[in-house]
Amino acid sequence: MRTQSLKFLETLVNTPSPVGHETRGQRVWLDYVDKFADETFSDAYGNCVAVLNKGGGPRIMLAGHADEIAMAVNYIDENGYIYVKRLGGVDAAIMKAQRLVIHSRGGPVKGVVGNVAPHLTKQEGDPKPPKIHDIFLDIGVSTREEAQKLVRVGDPITLVDEFELMRNDLAVARAFDNRIGTFAVAEALRLLRESKTKLNAEICAVSNVQEEVGLLGARQIAYSLKPDIALVVDVTHATDYPTVSKAQHGDIKLGGGPALTHGGCNHPDVVARLEEVATKRKIPLQHEAMSATSGTDTDVIFWTRGGIASALISLPNRYMHSPVEVVNLRDLVLIPELMAAFCQSVKQGEGFKVRI
Repeated sequence: MRTQSLKFLETLVNTPSPVGHETRGQRVWLDYVDKFADETFSDAYGNCVAVLNKGGGPRIMLAGHADEIAMAVNYIDENGYIYVKRLGGVDAAIMKAQRLVIHSRGGPVKGVVGNVAPHLTKQEGDPKPPKIHDIFLDIGVSTREEAQKLVRVGDPITLVDEFELMRNDLAVARAFDNRIGTFAVAEALRLLRESKTKLNAEICAVSNVQEEVGLLGARQIAYSLKPDIALVVDVTHATDYPTVSKAQHGDIKLGGGPALTHGGCNHPDVVARLEEVATKRKIPLQHEAMSATSGTDTDVIFWTRGGIASALISLPNRYMHSPVEVVNLRDLVLIPELMAAFCQSVKQGEGFKVRI
């Protein structure tokens, strides 16, 4: 990965972007894509768009979601301990004994998730995993009044785990889901801007909000943009580590390349074109089947305004929705290459329609 792109990825992942509070991360994204776009803009709820080859056709939307799972202040007890609500799919069992930041209106407030020592929790049988309302935060105060001077109900909370390179092209961070998507669409825009290949289509790179609580930002921006084609980027579960059943969840591994999903919301002709350009560019692909839904923004984009020809491209991710998500950066750089090649392959006025 080129140095500037790696720095952008690190900054993007480390910038807190909790559900419903994505502004800081969106500013980082817009600052990066601005130099590659004809224009950039945002809408009422903070979905951000960068347009290239404005006025071309068809219109292709490249979308990734900007938000990360998080928590929010829900209640402060008389001793200043803070109880929380989920923002997205937080696993309460792995929140204990973590360091965190509460993003208050007065600035960041450091704290920890309390964890009772095992010496004090002797009980019969196996311990039960905690519920989210069992989690309590300690910010170093002793009264509700002290706490309320620092934070208030509704303030979002993120863990402090940040981007680190490991080895063998692997990296770890708390929020690859789905900052890698917004990174990939930004990089695709850069590749298209720098390419000498003639571009027929109008490209709308999108960093959309609030996926983790109902695919909400994607609904808004897909309706507004009215694209003809949509490529969605998200993470998928790598299944190359112990205890995960490949028979149940498929065979997806780090280092095997991006994954294409087949069926449902994924338009067969768009998927076929992605496979075709991947073969020409020697981009390795992995494949996934889906049942009723993909669990991504593709599920709502494809039915917007009577149907948008859509496809999902996914990055294999170990330990999803945890502070230690692990991805392969070689897999990641292939995704913008694949999207850019797809965009360059689309002819003026070309559409995708299932042949009956």
